[in-house]
Amino acid sequence: MEEWRAAARDGHELGNHSLTHPCDGSLPGRSWVPADHDLSKYPISRAQDEIRVTNVLLHAIDGKTKRTFASPCGEFTIHDSSYYVGCRDQFVAARGVAPHMETLGKIDLDNIGAYGIDGQTGEQLIALVKKAMETHSLLVFLFHGVGGGHNINVSLGAHSQLLHYLKDHEDSIWVAPMVDVAEFIRAHQSEKKS
Repeated sequence: MEEWRAAARDGHELGNHSLTHPCDGSLPGRSWVPADHDLSKYPISRAQDEIRVTNVLLHAIDGKTKRTFASPCGEFTIHDSSYYVGCRDQFVAARGVAPHMETLGKIDLDNIGAYGIDGQTGEQLIALVKKAMETHSLLVFLFHGVGGGHNINVSLGAHSQLLHYLKDHEDSIWVAPMVDVAEFIRAHQSEKKS
């Protein structure tokens, strides 16, 4: 618990990714989804309750009330009904898994695109950063494992190369917790509508 609190004090966001990471186990290739956490068998209320409980737990850790949601497996629905819509007022934004970059005015704060990283080289990660810079777009990396320990992984060397590039270009690249970025985007989009 203290390590999580220290991370929050150091400026890291503790985002909500649900309590049990439920995914739709009825989809092809999803035999790894435990029966207890098969989103396709959840009532909407259970998914929403797990999200709310996670927000309470995270608040107990970091004392913060503003945060973002990252949908497990990129799924915001159970069958054809959104479970997220009933909780969206608790979040500044939500991250999905579609690999795309958007400019500020086009970002959907209820489903922010993210590039899932699995085995890319440092050069490939930096190429994505350069593309985002050229197009003045938001780039979100979705890391699961760094340096091993997860079957969706990027090498420690590739990750380090990316971090060094970002540090070397911090005068022209804004790296921030998703909640801060989302609040900035929301303000920008609201200003443009006025």
